[in-house]
Amino acid sequence: MKHKRIGLVGIGKLGTAMMTHWDKKGIAIGVYHPMKTKAEQFVQYYQHGYMLKESELTELDVLILALPAMEVIPFISSLKIQINSQKSPDIINMATNLPTNEITAKFPYLNVHGVKYMGHGRDLLEHGNGLFITEASLSKTIEELFQYLGKVRIDSENCLTEVNKLATYFALKTAINLETEFAKRRLSPEYLKRALTSLAPEVIRSYCNGTLGHFAMEIIKQIETEKEINEPTE
Repeated sequence: MKHKRIGLVGIGKLGTAMMTHWDKKGIAIGVYHPMKTKAEQFVQYYQHGYMLKESELTELDVLILALPAMEVIPFISSLKIQINSQKSPDIINMATNLPTNEITAKFPYLNVHGVKYMGHGRDLLEHGNGLFITEASLSKTIEELFQYLGKVRIDSENCLTEVNKLATYFALKTAINLETEFAKRRLSPEYLKRALTSLAPEVIRSYCNGTLGHFAMEIIKQIETEKEINEPTE
């Protein structure tokens, strides 16, 4: 890892979360942004971060693209890596909604790997212990790099997309149902905000960790009773 040059493109929530944990581990990461001032502002928060020029991107060993799906292919095209080039970086596609096989089909001469984060960037930033999905075995360098952030698991990218969509759908459905119920009961918008940003997320976290209190356990019994009543009898 010490002798590998690693670059990051994409300094949004995911890029910031990854950079934060890599920096704590003392891993040097070069950062590129087309707006030089943004790159300068970003790297000043990281002891082991440094700026990259566009001309240096093709000289890296690993180039991590934490970009929105629509920006990935145009960005790779802008690199202008020669087909017969003896040296080109391993490119990491992290865009959830861009299948990696679409990139490899367009750039068959490049080493492109999909490493997708299952979760929310803020959670990774605050807690670490992330889960990353890849469809094939990674090189030792790349696997170690992401293991500093959590676990790497081999599975299909479609599975990750399905999990993210399900979680997002039911989270939003719950939020909308809470809004509706609070409005119906004429409860304060301030209370709704507290329920959405503090109560509900922490209840779900406790449920996941098996640390629910007595009050919550009584509500689970109520939900199970309602479910039994509403289930159709054969």
